[in-house]
Amino acid sequence: MKKTLHISILLTFFLNGAESGTLNEELLRKYALQSFPEYLELLSIPNVATVPGQHIIDNANWLKAAFEKRGFKIVMAENKNHPLVLGELTPTSASQKTILYYIHFDGQPVINSQWSQPNPFKPVLKKKSSTGQWEVVDMGEMMKLDFDPELRLFGRSTSDDKGPIGMFLASLDLIKAQGLKMGNNVKIILDSEEENNSPGIAAVVEQHKDFLKSDAVVILDAAAHPSGKPNLVFGNRGVVTLTLIAYGPKSPLHSGHYGNYVPNPAMNLVQLLASMKDAKGKVTIPGYDASTQLSRDDLNVLHATGDDEAAIKKRVGIASSDQVAATYGESLQYPSLNIRGLSAASVGSESANIIPKDATAEIDIRTTQEAGGTYLIGLLKKHIEQQGYHLQDHAPTDDERAQYAKIIQIKTGTPSEAARQPLNSAIRLWGEGALSDAFVGLPNSPKPVLIRAMGATVPTYEIVSPLRVPFVLVPSVNADNNQHAYDENLRLGNYIFGMRQISALLTAPYPQ
Repeated sequence: MKKTLHISILLTFFLNGAESGTLNEELLRKYALQSFPEYLELLSIPNVATVPGQHIIDNANWLKAAFEKRGFKIVMAENKNHPLVLGELTPTSASQKTILYYIHFDGQPVINSQWSQPNPFKPVLKKKSSTGQWEVVDMGEMMKLDFDPELRLFGRSTSDDKGPIGMFLASLDLIKAQGLKMGNNVKIILDSEEENNSPGIAAVVEQHKDFLKSDAVVILDAAAHPSGKPNLVFGNRGVVTLTLIAYGPKSPLHSGHYGNYVPNPAMNLVQLLASMKDAKGKVTIPGYDASTQLSRDDLNVLHATGDDEAAIKKRVGIASSDQVAATYGESLQYPSLNIRGLSAASVGSESANIIPKDATAEIDIRTTQEAGGTYLIGLLKKHIEQQGYHLQDHAPTDDERAQYAKIIQIKTGTPSEAARQPLNSAIRLWGEGALSDAFVGLPNSPKPVLIRAMGATVPTYEIVSPLRVPFVLVPSVNADNNQHAYDENLRLGNYIFGMRQISALLTAPYPQ
């Protein structure tokens, strides 16, 4: 299908009429409203993959039924009690290309006491008051055709990543009800362990490679560009986690009797961690950033995103940023080194005057294509040894305690590798064309923002490597959604935004 014909289809689909020149929000809202009850039902099923129980299987079964209702042939891929849901929309056409859509349905752990609602799996609707505070409003406010787009639904996975699942299902319903033609054959892979680095997905994709055979992959995850423009992302960093345990005395000791004599493992650990970065936030480990080389074209793309860094700083509440690179987007192209957890004995009312027996740091490293997990962990280990530590993979014995003055136990998690797609690819032309068409008629008819690689991690590499296909990430949820933290939320206007993008991609033919 020629691009001009595709534009005419989308205009017929989205516009209220030639005279209005505005997008048909009413049509999108109608099918959003129809999908909200399902979306709320899905959100009510707990989905923390690292917590044992039936809940991940319950999510998978719910998704199986929801997609089968819409004509998908579903395969439940076994994965150590964390099944992945694979699907193909039938019937298919031999003359069309096939697009595989990836979304994950698991969520980050929750600490109920941190949330501003009794149960993170019982969504709450809120509206910002005149004083800037979020106030609970009746759920019926989101069930009106003219609902306020600034309303937000609070709950675990409202945005990351059950929001895009709701948007996808609503878009399928809209397309079918309006008698529109799918631009390509459609397949899905719904991941149950993305928040745990998707340890089983590579094996599942390899095992079901024939069923998942496709011409391109679209990752529906991550936050949309703060400007409100559609955006396409052509890569993501990988991630690997580490646990460092510094050891002191065999048991906690009275700080009065032993302070100034027995080394404190917490003090040793924080000094070690401080040696890894300078005051400007740059990693000081030799070679850590050296492999990242940005071309002039790369920098042009990064600088064209138009990130409002003053607004970012205001939203997150900082006066100045780390000086890893000149801009926000550029800084995400480098590998990171983050302390995600730190502990030693107790704090608050439970703290005691002791020298703790050990201290623990949980670290996550965001990797790049040029600097993978094995390479960066090797540099980190070498640095730790240069600070005078003996590294080992187990708790020290008495003999080891007597032999080594400073001991660190290191545990490494399962890595998820980085992936990046060339910007001059057919998938860019397809995605850019589809999203540009979808936003015709909106103020300034915004063109998609192109992003070289986002800072976060999804298992792109593990999916596209066995299938050997191009990919693109299409974010949709609001940038300030609190994902991975308490009070996660989704702005209802972004639900419509996501439907607009997904509907456009589903109806846009991929280049032959």
